[in-house]
Amino acid sequence: MVLSGYYGFRNSGDEAVLKSILTALKEAADEAGVRVEPIVLSGDPEWTKRQYGVEAVHRTRLGEIRQALKKSDGLISGGGSLLQDATGLGSIPYYLGMMSLARWSGKPTFVYAQGIGPVNRKIFRPFIASAFKKSAYVSVRDEESAAMLGRYGVPPTSIAVVPDPVMGLPPGDAADEAADAAAGTDKPPLVGVSVRFWRSDRADMDRVAAALEALAGRMDVRLRFLPFHRGADEDASRYVMERLVRSGAYAEQKLELAPAHDDPQRMLREVGRCALLIGMRLHSLIYAANRDVPLLGVSYDPKIDQFLHRLDQRAIGTTDALDADSAAQRAEEILRRPDAWHEACGGAIARLREEAAKPAKQIIDFIRI
Repeated sequence: MVLSGYYGFRNSGDEAVLKSILTALKEAADEAGVRVEPIVLSGDPEWTKRQYGVEAVHRTRLGEIRQALKKSDGLISGGGSLLQDATGLGSIPYYLGMMSLARWSGKPTFVYAQGIGPVNRKIFRPFIASAFKKSAYVSVRDEESAAMLGRYGVPPTSIAVVPDPVMGLPPGDAADEAADAAAGTDKPPLVGVSVRFWRSDRADMDRVAAALEALAGRMDVRLRFLPFHRGADEDASRYVMERLVRSGAYAEQKLELAPAHDDPQRMLREVGRCALLIGMRLHSLIYAANRDVPLLGVSYDPKIDQFLHRLDQRAIGTTDALDADSAAQRAEEILRRPDAWHEACGGAIARLREEAAKPAKQIIDFIRI
């Protein structure tokens, strides 16, 4: 199986998606009594090979991609937010192009738990619809994506709504998980924070800092910043940390910056140490749900709201509007009464975790036939 996605760029969320898909495919194949040999289209094939022990080819070298497709039984596109034009014009043509190459090679295509949109340029929409209509299996990670595809003309009966694959990612080594869990019981409570730069004026970072300052005025906490994208998220974390120290809200020893782990399961365990996760990155919130850690989301993209909606939750604010006092109050309520959050969200989380492996099983069943 050839796997197409935003892989090899050491973005923890996308690497977690890849790890989750590889894990789910292996489990489904083992259950069916077959073997899967993945070939990953990667921005850094050598790193991907070392990291996951799979074959990988460069995602832009067409000759290598054609050879990979030629010897494959199909192409998996996903997961993640691949088909969107908010971050540039190249993503949609690239990922649809990979699906076209597979079809031209006579191979079936499978859409794996993608989040669709935003698609602001109407010219892309019929091409997305055409590619999905020709796919052997289509799954998306939220109802909003399914509705969007329906408006583009994809039959609703051909679209499965499934959780993000990372909901099914195991934490990895049991000994490390136990050590991390023990570390998370320290006092004062540990609050994980995931931030990313979005606005050019950095007003979004200032709003998050103000909310964290307000939380410090309500109760004693430690903050551990979790960079999900090496470099950029580390810089965003330092930006907020510097403002918190400068304001006097936190002593330096109450602020920590976690490593930007290449291993997504290591970051999953980092999140598992926390009593609360306040996140901008989608996968910081998904990691928290995976580990049953209470979470609060700050929205910069509809995909944040869509995931929170699946937990019957709403964002505490956006990159354009975040009330510091109300956000701090909500965080305090959860930290003082976490059982109430678990009671409200536990059922939804259990269902998402259980359903996360469905696309892999469907794909293996199709290939076996």
